[in-house]
Amino acid sequence: MSFVFLVEQVLNGLQFGVMLFLMAAGLTLIFGVMGLINLAHGSLYMIGAFAAAATAAATGSFLLALAAALAASALAGAVIERLVIRQLYDRDHLDQVLATFALILIFSEGARWVFGSFPLYLAIPEALSGPVTLPFGIEYPRYRLALIGIGLAVAAGLFWLISSTRIGVQIRAGEADREMIGALGVDIDRLYLLVFALGAALAGLAGALIGAIQSVQVGMGEPVLILAFVVIVIGGIGSIRGAFIGALLVGLTDTLGRVLLPGLFGLLLDPAAAASVGASLASMAIYILMAGVLIARPQGLFGSA
Repeated sequence: MSFVFLVEQVLNGLQFGVMLFLMAAGLTLIFGVMGLINLAHGSLYMIGAFAAAATAAATGSFLLALAAALAASALAGAVIERLVIRQLYDRDHLDQVLATFALILIFSEGARWVFGSFPLYLAIPEALSGPVTLPFGIEYPRYRLALIGIGLAVAAGLFWLISSTRIGVQIRAGEADREMIGALGVDIDRLYLLVFALGAALAGLAGALIGAIQSVQVGMGEPVLILAFVVIVIGGIGSIRGAFIGALLVGLTDTLGRVLLPGLFGLLLDPAAAASVGASLASMAIYILMAGVLIARPQGLFGSA
């Protein structure tokens, strides 16, 4: 395996990780502040992707497509919180799971009714198409490099929001003791609406950005949602820093596992068996990572005990 190929796969893992962070950050905020298990978070990812694809097809502008994804997913999140989620805060987690699973079905069938069953495609903007030359002569897709930059910028902005603003103080206080901040005069309903809309917007942004390198289709959010849950379990529920580190670990483990494990077993087994065993272990690698973290720290890397 060449050095250039390995660096390319590391960059692919980072790109995958920062996109997972956009999903996991909203999910961990919603669970940490509201105590809500939101299985419909993947549907918000899908809404952002469809909104971006439809807007890009109508206007030809990728920036407008991203703005539409943010607006559509945040609006959908606000409507869901007002009409459905608000009724679930004091209910059992099983009720939350059942209600948000019903939302998955509603959004999936709604997207199929509006956009059809065939996938849509979102073109990479011309300014970000083609490769860019990195040190050591490495050529890497400009758009994927831009995704890494956008993800890191959003992560930095989110860290600043949580740590250095008044609303961030309220969010952190809501994670620790929501009854107390309500008694101190903070509008809990407004805070919950804002957090849910922010989480939805992050998911929609991730869907729009990924929509340019894979097809946009019904049900695209559910596999990413599973990985996002893995991320927040590894990082620690309610921790933005944990979501970021966990997302990078999952992205790198998944990407490098699919590349390195088949080759590693090729040194021990015949090619056919090596490919089969290596592919199977590669698909299990992130869950093995999660199990290892939970054995060492049941609360996750940065979660509270």
